[in-house]
Amino acid sequence: MKKSLLRQPFPYFFVLLMGFGMHAQVPDSTQGEILESYPKFQFKGLFQGRYTASLKEHVDVEGVHHTDETATNNSFSLKYMRVQVKGQISRRVEVVALANFADFKNDPKTRVLENAYLRYSFNQKVAITVGQFRPWFGIEETYPVDIIKSLEWSNQYTEFGKNGWTSFQIGASVGGTLPLGKVPMQYAVSVVNGNGKNQVSDKDNGKQFLTRLVFDVSKKYGLNIGINGGAGKVFKKGVYALGVDLATDIELAPKWNLDIQIEAKQAVNHNLYFGIEETDRLPDINEYQMRGVYFLPNMRYEIDYKNLKAIEFSCRYEYLDTDFRQNSNPRQSLIPMISLEFLKNYGARIQMGMQIDYYKHQIENTNKYNGNLFILQVQSRL
Repeated sequence: MKKSLLRQPFPYFFVLLMGFGMHAQVPDSTQGEILESYPKFQFKGLFQGRYTASLKEHVDVEGVHHTDETATNNSFSLKYMRVQVKGQISRRVEVVALANFADFKNDPKTRVLENAYLRYSFNQKVAITVGQFRPWFGIEETYPVDIIKSLEWSNQYTEFGKNGWTSFQIGASVGGTLPLGKVPMQYAVSVVNGNGKNQVSDKDNGKQFLTRLVFDVSKKYGLNIGINGGAGKVFKKGVYALGVDLATDIELAPKWNLDIQIEAKQAVNHNLYFGIEETDRLPDINEYQMRGVYFLPNMRYEIDYKNLKAIEFSCRYEYLDTDFRQNSNPRQSLIPMISLEFLKNYGARIQMGMQIDYYKHQIENTNKYNGNLFILQVQSRL
């Protein structure tokens, strides 16, 4: 009998192996969890159009002065017709594409496509972004144009975008939230080409490095303090940028909120430097610098009456000098605005305001000329 059992070892070995597997099997880590299905897609859109009228004689709707009679003093325009697609490929990976079809009215070569990036999130502390995106370098990079508290981006944001520090850039970034004792800290470290969006390649071998730190100082008053710093090389010339900002959101009463933004920046204006003929400019690039500051208070009243959800009042003051060392001609802007919100989260709103510009020295036939613009703007987002 024992001899016959030894001649057929396989069935007994198989039973033994199955028994061992039943006792030694490690439970699945997802046992008891609801498994999510991927990919997931999210679609967003924005329509934003406006009517602009110049209230200053011989100044057109773009703020350009004309000594002749060719100024267009009123116009309808389409600012944004955006479509965004966000694909959640897995729990950690997402891909985002954002296009503004309103840019087809201009030369679309370096326009239309705005965001095009991939983000891999390890956890809340570390996430890596590569592609075309808006690197963090101030308050305005942290929210889209459809929830802006004024009629337009600040002049400071536009000028720093021309110099590669803000707006859409191509590169890579790592960021997240880290605890600094009891104070939460958000951070972002980025490296970009610095020559704007939709470029075939970098314009030179230099790169621009940007860092932003945001400290959540007070949750009660929504007080955040941001510090920004950047350095890099542009055509073998060293450049830098510095900035500090403050944002707060205070509940004054059950239906009244006041939020305030203050931002100040200074940087080498290398866009201006390389735009001057080499024989006409100074050899030291640091002699061409820009600096600016803006103050934006916004009062919000949650009315929630029929279709009208909220009313907002804001007035941004801004000071910007794009060449304060060589040819100082600061621009001061005042933009009062009233906004009516008809759907929650700015789903639909009407904005009406003024853009009042003052220059220290007015220059004829340029946009450096005092002007008053009336703007009526409508938007819908989903």
